[in-house]
Amino acid sequence: MADESRVNLLHADASIQPDDLEAGTASNNHTNTGSGNMNTSNASRNNNAVRDYFQQSSHPIAAFFFLAFRLGALLMYLLGSIFTDNFTLVFVVTILLLAFDFWTVKNVSGRLLVGLRWWNEIQEDGSNRWVFESASPNRMNNAADSRLFWSVLYATPVFWVLLALTCIFTLKISWLVIVVVAIVLNVANVYGYTQCDKDAKKKWASGIAAQTALGSLGSQATGFVGRAVGSGLGSFFGSR
Repeated sequence: MADESRVNLLHADASIQPDDLEAGTASNNHTNTGSGNMNTSNASRNNNAVRDYFQQSSHPIAAFFFLAFRLGALLMYLLGSIFTDNFTLVFVVTILLLAFDFWTVKNVSGRLLVGLRWWNEIQEDGSNRWVFESASPNRMNNAADSRLFWSVLYATPVFWVLLALTCIFTLKISWLVIVVVAIVLNVANVYGYTQCDKDAKKKWASGIAAQTALGSLGSQATGFVGRAVGSGLGSFFGSR
C-alpha cells in the first residue's frame, strides 16, 4: 500500500508540465507589474494634484514658502538626527525654520492667501492690544488658497502636540524644548488668525447692515421728497 502511494505521488509530480510553471511565473509577474503600475499611478495622481493646485493658486510663491518652512521644520526635527549627531545644529536650524515660518505666516501668507493679518501691540501701561486687519469684503478669495491655508494652519499644531507626547513618554527633555517652541508659535498664529477672521466677519456684517440701513433711509427720503413735490405741484396747478 505504501509503495502504491509512493508511485502515485511520483506520477502526480511527473504530471506537472513546464507550461504550468511558466504560467505561474507569468501570473506572478503580472501581479507584481499590476502593483507597480498602481503605485506609479498613485504617485502620478499626487503629482498632478500638487501641480493643479499651484496652477489654480493666485499666489503660488506665497503658498510654496507657507508650506516650505513648516515642512522644513518638521523634517529637520524628525530626520536631522539621521544625518548628524550634533543636537545643537538640529536645534538651531529647527528653531530658525520655526521663526521664519511664524513671521512669514503672520505677515505675508495670511495677507495674500486669505486677506487677513494680525499683530500685537504693547501699550504704555504694559497691556497687550490685538490689532486685526482684513481685506475689503469685495475681494474674492481664491478657494484653493483658502483651503490650503486653513487646513495647514490647524493641522500643524496637532502634529507638534503628538510629537510632544512622544517626547514625554520617551523622556527626551531636550527635544521637548523644540516642540514646545513650535507649539507656542503655531498656536499664536492659530489664535491670531481665528480672532482676525471673526473680527472681519463681524465688520463685514455690520458694514452690510449699515449699507442696508442707509439705502432704506435714502429710499424713504426720496419717496418723501417725491410725495412732497408731487403734492406741491398738484396744489399749485389746482389753485390755478
